[in-house]
Amino acid sequence: MDTQLLLICFLTFVIHLIGTLAYSVRIAGVRTRRIAVSFALFSILVLVSRTSNSFLGPFLAKRVESNLAGTMATNLLSDFRWLLISASLATIAGAVLIPTFQRVFCRAVDHFQVHRSVPKLILHGFFKGGLSYVKHSATLPAAANVSGLRGKNSVSLSITLLNVGAVALWTVGVFASLYAGALDPAVRVTSSTLSAIINGGATIMMAVFIDPHMSGMTDDVVEGRVSEAEFRHAIVWLVGSRLAGTMLAQALLVPSAMLIVFVARAV
Repeated sequence: MDTQLLLICFLTFVIHLIGTLAYSVRIAGVRTRRIAVSFALFSILVLVSRTSNSFLGPFLAKRVESNLAGTMATNLLSDFRWLLISASLATIAGAVLIPTFQRVFCRAVDHFQVHRSVPKLILHGFFKGGLSYVKHSATLPAAANVSGLRGKNSVSLSITLLNVGAVALWTVGVFASLYAGALDPAVRVTSSTLSAIINGGATIMMAVFIDPHMSGMTDDVVEGRVSEAEFRHAIVWLVGSRLAGTMLAQALLVPSAMLIVFVARAV
């Protein structure tokens, strides 16, 4: 694995790590009863994810072009497999970090309520004891929450399966569009713009089914109709289904790329 591929794997890791940690924001919002503030503060990390994503595409496209031009001898399919492995590893890392992150995030929400300043919050996090608080808050997922996977499912089977499919499609979308350009270089520019063919399905599933379901459940917890324990079990199921989705993306990579090639030729 060369340096360029390591960098691309790192960017992929960051994107999926932040995506997994987003689940803990709901837990922090429920515990602090400040859901809107929690999501607003999490947007800072979303900016990091989007910045990583803005570099990921060009770096990966350059790698494909170099391979096609013969200036770089590499197995592109193997490269994309490594990127998908990075996504799975990031999901596992995010799952392990969720308890620590939600504790730190609750502290950040409380600090923001006092000072109402994001710059002050960032300075406090890095220079005024914030890092030491992270150290003291570090903890592994509770066994009771993990064992919830073997108990009653707090999320319906349909939502769980939809989340698996949505994550798989979202994970593989951009990769498939770029790999399609390697399968048929004659339409590689068109193929690179057709990731929405794959990502579109993920966007619809998340916007129509998954996000409204989780938002409703979050409100139910705040209003006392659902216990926090049930909500944590639901998060465990969603994180597990997210990991399954990144693994399913391995199987969808080549078929998705072939579909994009077909559409690119037909356009």
